[in-house]
Amino acid sequence: MEKLNLTANQSDYAIFLPALSSFYATFVGKQRKTGNYVDPGRIPAHFTNGVESGNWLSSQGLFNYHWSLYSAGHADLNINNDSPKEYMVRDRDRSTSWLLGDSGGFQIAKGVWEADWKNPTCPRAQSRREQVVAWMDEYMDYGMMLDVPTWTFRDPKASKASGIESYQDAVTATHINAEFYMRNRKGNFKVLNVLQGGTHEESKNWYNEFKKYSDPKQYENYFEGWAMGGLNMCSIEVVLNRILDMIDDGLLEKQKWMHFLGTSKLEWSVLLTSIQRAVRKHCNPEFTISYDCASPFLATANGQVYNDIRINVDQKWSYTMKPGVDDKKFSSNTTPYGQVFVNEGCGDKFFDSPVTENLTVKDICIYADGDLNKVGKEGKTSWDSFSYFLLMAHNVWTHIYATQLANGKYDNNVQPPMFFPRRAHGVVQSKIHEIIDEVIGAAGTGRARELVGEYHRYFEQTDGTRVSTKHKPIFEKLFTES
Repeated sequence: MEKLNLTANQSDYAIFLPALSSFYATFVGKQRKTGNYVDPGRIPAHFTNGVESGNWLSSQGLFNYHWSLYSAGHADLNINNDSPKEYMVRDRDRSTSWLLGDSGGFQIAKGVWEADWKNPTCPRAQSRREQVVAWMDEYMDYGMMLDVPTWTFRDPKASKASGIESYQDAVTATHINAEFYMRNRKGNFKVLNVLQGGTHEESKNWYNEFKKYSDPKQYENYFEGWAMGGLNMCSIEVVLNRILDMIDDGLLEKQKWMHFLGTSKLEWSVLLTSIQRAVRKHCNPEFTISYDCASPFLATANGQVYNDIRINVDQKWSYTMKPGVDDKKFSSNTTPYGQVFVNEGCGDKFFDSPVTENLTVKDICIYADGDLNKVGKEGKTSWDSFSYFLLMAHNVWTHIYATQLANGKYDNNVQPPMFFPRRAHGVVQSKIHEIIDEVIGAAGTGRARELVGEYHRYFEQTDGTRVSTKHKPIFEKLFTES
């Protein structure tokens, strides 16, 4: 396979950010530190730079990609620690890579970061704020304001752990965090103002509460962009209304970045590109949209491997995943991995990546019957921990490529069924990018809101989304919140 420059191939599309797993980053960092975290004999021959070949943020990577997201919720926030598992993030070449820091609001919402977050003098909350801001200042290009999601109080355990008992508590706590950011960031990273809300009303109210932090007239060190959470990241109608609000308030002229949290549908790659292009055309030529998901890592943790990309006019667009080859009988078999995947009936097709094109099945199915794993036991799976690393790298490449392919196909007039007109009243003649351009082009006039209302039924059909037992130990290790 000819090496594809994923960074150059990005064109003017909205940017997908792999939500880098700390489990994955640990292999790169600890191998760099010790040289033998992974036995060199265990590393596939085409990984010519060793484990570093899996580092897409480095020029030594088997493939390169400029952008990623990393969460404070999974990081070592003590910047004074020598933390090898963080080297992929901390010691990257910042001239050839770009990172967005997630703030850890999810950890608050899940009750993992215990504190009384609505109390401005709570020592635990204050300590965590200090760590997050210092960490972002040190290592991130952009970082999200530490928000408290509005759904936190709906989980009794999380509500008790966080002190958040209502929507208003979430608002109060987020104001405290926002003011802390304003006072204490050094200016080494740009801040995204996070918008939350689980309903249309909450979304509008939250925006009105927090828009001041993005206003150059109110703050000299105003927040430089936006992050869309809650309903704001999965309802195109809500998204367009918030963007119209920002334009009306003059808050999208200097803000250069907008991020959509946890967005994985391929069709939304096209929607977000359409929004980015419309805003660049009508309001801010330097505006960029990004979006993230952890699907490449979650899939592997569940024993799933991306095996195909389906982008056709007559079917739902998707990157498909199936359970990977996992059989101890292959521990010495040098047949190409993708070939065995098909031959064993795992799937009818295997879409190779630069990671898998020279991978043998024994590179993944490392354990034979009777072999003991690192903890001295014989497990159910033939995979070791490095098997997960290799397949995660494959899944990351495939997901990035799928988002770029989806945008390229749409630009060549291939439309997904999600965008087919199915309005209950009237006929939609325009394509989705034309509708979005029409709405944003009418910003500042009453016609813009009328258009959003007219296309309400059509927009509804475009809304986004909000394990194998033998792989469960790795899944739990990979996705334990910390």
